[in-house]
Amino acid sequence: MIRFLTAGESHGDKLIGILEGIPANLKIDKGYINYELSRRQKGYGRSERMSIESDKVQITSGIEDNITTGAPISLVIDNLAKEIKSNEFLQPRPGHADLAGLIKYNQKNAKNILERASARETAMRTAIGAICKIFLSNFGIKIFSHVISISDVESNYNYYESESELDFALAENSILRMIDSNAEQIAKERIDFGFEEGFTLGGKVELIIKNVPVGIGSHIQWDRRLDGKIAQAMMSIPGVKSVEIGLGEKIKNYHGNFSNDEIYYSENRGYYRKTNFAGGIEGGISNGEDIVIRITMKPIPTQKKPLKTVNIVTKEDTIAFAQRSDVCAIVPLSIVAEAMAAIVISESFIDKFSGDSMEEIKSNFINYQNYVDKR
Repeated sequence: MIRFLTAGESHGDKLIGILEGIPANLKIDKGYINYELSRRQKGYGRSERMSIESDKVQITSGIEDNITTGAPISLVIDNLAKEIKSNEFLQPRPGHADLAGLIKYNQKNAKNILERASARETAMRTAIGAICKIFLSNFGIKIFSHVISISDVESNYNYYESESELDFALAENSILRMIDSNAEQIAKERIDFGFEEGFTLGGKVELIIKNVPVGIGSHIQWDRRLDGKIAQAMMSIPGVKSVEIGLGEKIKNYHGNFSNDEIYYSENRGYYRKTNFAGGIEGGISNGEDIVIRITMKPIPTQKKPLKTVNIVTKEDTIAFAQRSDVCAIVPLSIVAEAMAAIVISESFIDKFSGDSMEEIKSNFINYQNYVDKR
């Protein structure tokens, strides 16, 4: 069973992570983890904090000579942007955890709430997800993401509407992770306008997970369903307001005789489908098709022109305090979403092919694949 914890605050000294459940004898490339951290820091529309931070991971246990030992893996990322101007935040920001958090935890102001609720914590999730990506790559499982909309600017390329195979290399080389260069240019202009006028923008990301075998997840209990786990993981990312699997909300527009994926069989391919409206998951179980996930992020609530709020001491009308903030954080969202998807798929994969070492898990996986081929 994979599980992880993170600790640390946005302007604290460090972020700390503990990852448990990664089997022994997995080769780890620390450079790849740092590469994933650098991907999270990219993107047009980020704040000046990204010019201060240059995230690098320190591995302090669980890995010896670049090989996992089976023990919990502990990770540390230093915060370089540690300054914080005030210890008193009495004007809670609309759209943040500030007010609800300070009431729940009986705090005198919002400082201790905003410091932990900050999306800065997702840097550690990205590092943990990178280890899970390395694990999954041993079984041919790959995770891709691209931005399909920023505000009202829609890309013409997505899993269900593109006429050809998506070229994810174009997304990697885009400052907004958009395959559609025309949409990227328009979205960039929207972000520039947001900088000038002091407002923020949201957007939508599409993830595609390839080569997940049949049988990951389960219909047996509600908390073992793979789509349920994915939805919870994605909703845990700050700013995410909706999650879709497969066609998602658009499936309501189709009759049942079209929206379900008919099943075929051939000697070469075994069981397969000509469509994938379900997004690779049926009844909470992976069905061997691509897993398709879409997540929507709201505009970042911190505004250059602060919104109205109330001083929690005087109860008088005021405006929210303003911190350094991105205008659009859709690019880092896509990287964090990849990381969370990797964690969920790894957890369910190890649940299915359980073992304490890579050798044991690979043996179980091969035996299962042989079984599937004979069905």
